[in-house]
Amino acid sequence: AHSQGEVVACLEKGLVKEAEETDPRIQVSDQCKKAILRVAELSSDDFHLDRHLYFACRDDRERFCENTQAGEGRVYKCLFNHKFEESMSEKCRDALTTRQKLIAQDYKVSYSLAKSCKSDLKKYRCNVENLPRSREARLSYLLMCLESAVHRGRQVSSECQGEMLDYRRMLMEDFSLSPEIILSCRGEIEHHCSGLHRKGRTLHCLMKVVRGEKGNVGLNCQQALQTLIQETDPGADYRIDRALNEACESVIQTACKHIRSGDPMILSCLMEHLYTEKMVEDCEHRLLELQYFISRDWKLDTVLYRKCQGDASRLCHTHGWNETSELMPPGAVFSCLYRHAYRTEEQGRRLSRECRAEVQRILHQRAMDVKLDPALQDKCMIDLGKWCSEKTETGQELECLQDHLDDLVSDCRDIVGNLTELESEDIQIEALLMRACEPIIQTFCHEVADNQIDSGDLMECLIQNKHQKEMNEKCAIGVTHFQLVQMKDFRFSYKFKMACKEDVLKLCPNIKKKVDVVICLSTTVRNDTLQDAKEHRVSLKCRKQLRVEELEMTEDIRLEPELYEACKSDIKNYCQNVPYGNAQIIECLKEIKKQLSTRCHQKVFKLQETEMMDPELDYTLMRVCKQMIKRFCPEADSKNMLQCLKQNKNSEVMDPKCKQMITKRQITQNTDYRLNPVLRKACKADIPKFCQNILNRAKDDTELEGQVISCLKLKYADQRLSPDCEDQIRVIIQESALDYRLDPQLQMHCSEEISSLCAEEAAAQEQTGQVEECLKVNLLKIKTEMCKKEVLNMLKESKADIFVDPVLHTACALDIKHHCAAIPPGRGRQMSCLMEALEDKRVRLQPECKKRLNDRIEMWSYAAKVAPAEGFSDLAMQVMTSPSKNYILSVITVGICVLFLIGLMCGRITKRVTRELKDR
Repeated sequence: AHSQGEVVACLEKGLVKEAEETDPRIQVSDQCKKAILRVAELSSDDFHLDRHLYFACRDDRERFCENTQAGEGRVYKCLFNHKFEESMSEKCRDALTTRQKLIAQDYKVSYSLAKSCKSDLKKYRCNVENLPRSREARLSYLLMCLESAVHRGRQVSSECQGEMLDYRRMLMEDFSLSPEIILSCRGEIEHHCSGLHRKGRTLHCLMKVVRGEKGNVGLNCQQALQTLIQETDPGADYRIDRALNEACESVIQTACKHIRSGDPMILSCLMEHLYTEKMVEDCEHRLLELQYFISRDWKLDTVLYRKCQGDASRLCHTHGWNETSELMPPGAVFSCLYRHAYRTEEQGRRLSRECRAEVQRILHQRAMDVKLDPALQDKCMIDLGKWCSEKTETGQELECLQDHLDDLVSDCRDIVGNLTELESEDIQIEALLMRACEPIIQTFCHEVADNQIDSGDLMECLIQNKHQKEMNEKCAIGVTHFQLVQMKDFRFSYKFKMACKEDVLKLCPNIKKKVDVVICLSTTVRNDTLQDAKEHRVSLKCRKQLRVEELEMTEDIRLEPELYEACKSDIKNYCQNVPYGNAQIIECLKEIKKQLSTRCHQKVFKLQETEMMDPELDYTLMRVCKQMIKRFCPEADSKNMLQCLKQNKNSEVMDPKCKQMITKRQITQNTDYRLNPVLRKACKADIPKFCQNILNRAKDDTELEGQVISCLKLKYADQRLSPDCEDQIRVIIQESALDYRLDPQLQMHCSEEISSLCAEEAAAQEQTGQVEECLKVNLLKIKTEMCKKEVLNMLKESKADIFVDPVLHTACALDIKHHCAAIPPGRGRQMSCLMEALEDKRVRLQPECKKRLNDRIEMWSYAAKVAPAEGFSDLAMQVMTSPSKNYILSVITVGICVLFLIGLMCGRITKRVTRELKDR
């Protein structure tokens, strides 16, 4: 009997060895095979009947299965469960493995499996008579057939399902039970995975190789692994994969304890906790190795298959669970589903709500790792190696591909483009970004985050709250990265695309980059507004979204590629340590504008021109003055925002930071009339009339350093401007009389004098005209001709209106109220009134006012000597303010009387001569 058992064992080994070799040396005849398998089947009830195994495992049975009753294959199963125990003898382990390999060839060699699944096999026709016995008897065929029934929602007995689970686990645990793996992966096992035979580690090692983490793997081996994963179906129950189960036990106990053991959602729960504190490294590796294969066949995600099989059949023409189609391979089905998941109702057939939710879940999980997206990995393999080989951190690879979008090969570019377009509609796909932004979402965006359909609202909310103090660095970087990627193609901004796609097709065809589309549409809107067009060419919904996009672009210079490219070297030289966000780089460039390279300077000037025409696009002004705008300008139109702030600048409740920012913008406006739209409009006739010579020298995109405004100021002093222009210039003179920095020409020509003669005044926290007064007082000490001229112009301006001389106006405020209240301001009228009061002995002026007036008279008399009058009005004003005014006026009156008498005499003589000529 003993020798008989050994002979049978020898034949069994020959049988399984033949299946594992491509070209077997010894071939077992079909009749012999049947006989061997029949003998194995007959001994399946009681392990005593398999003599070789009985003797090999006698001691092990005592050690591991002492209390297991013989019969119905129970001892076999007990020993199978302990096969990889350290204390299991090697000869018993070999005998058990041979027995398992026979079961893999014919399921009837397992008594319990054949008995438990007999009726189910018949019910679902898994043992069709016309199939060759060798195929339909195979364990893999039985498992696939019955799993297909389970996945279709058919009833399979719990005993049979329990047996199936055991044998699926057995196949996952020991790769050597699958002849296809041995045949196809022999080289890979020897090269990469030798010595890891136990507990499914070899299989996971092969999976790791397939993922590309340990060299390359042959196509046949990859296919054999994919088939084995389908046969064992660990996606339905994580416990089938022993290596994963052991590695992830602690994570499941903490992160997924709310889900019942064996539920397919455990795998999903583990994916949700990938790269979190709760995840452990070993579990992470095993999980990604398995998910790599699950992601390549949509049927292997049990929940997805259950919820989407109807939609897949309707929309993607799929067949049964264990049937494949060349037209729609398993890997293409998910791509088909997600294309339909994000269709609008107008675009036609959509997924059911529950299937769409599953597709979103899968997308969220796949975004964790590019290797979980088969199409992306397949088409972008070369680009990943070329551009992103150093990007090894989580989620960096996709970001890297997005950054290099224009450099990618066309197939990869299309895949990355489609994925980015999808993200713009549902940013929650970006699971890592969502995790980083969780605090911000909970605090500021929870309402939009709870929506079933995102439609780009969540990202818009994150962008708007990017600079909240609760924002963390990871989230801010992620949001900014997404904004930068959006600039590459206007399709990547879902809300913008949906609002403006018809307008883009009509007005901006063939333009792809978002920034160019924004410029094209903005220009159209501006032209329609300027020309008072009856109907805007850009639709209202597009104009609203366009505004959102324009405002978002002002926050970071990198969102304006032309400006960024032009100023890259300047940023490196002057603003290297300045952060990009909150428009800080743009502000830095504005402050050192004179030092910038020509191209950058021109772009910054153009930007300022746009911001001054539409102050809402001035991000820094809007941010710093946000509360003051709410207080002083709630009703103001966005175009008039700066004007409104300027009017309220000196209010007692004005925020100092906002006031400082308004002053900065005024300084900028006064460098060039083109940066002051209100002045430009009010003086459009006066500028070419009086300042044409300056315009002739002007360039389109560089400042005139306040020359035009200086020219208009002189004409204001001469009282030659139109009323609207005069009002605007008066405001500018009044403002610059209080703060010398608002007068670019004075600052430019008198910089040395200010630092030497008026340093203390210039350093004052609050500018109230001290520097101007200092320069006037020190007029005789000024050596530079151009500076002297500027100070003389100031004196000339103050004659025209006392309001533009704040020191004198403050000193004489009471006297104006008492003696000149009835006199309207402007055109030098109140100044003349005060001069007359000074001459009048009966009027007593305030001492300070009297002193300041006498100082001004001295200054004006000196100015008259240094700068002779340029015109009649100038001469008249000089006479009126001269200390010898009465004497001069008397002389002029006598002169006029003499001229009148001479004219009268000449008139009488010419009359007489005419009469005499007539009488002749």
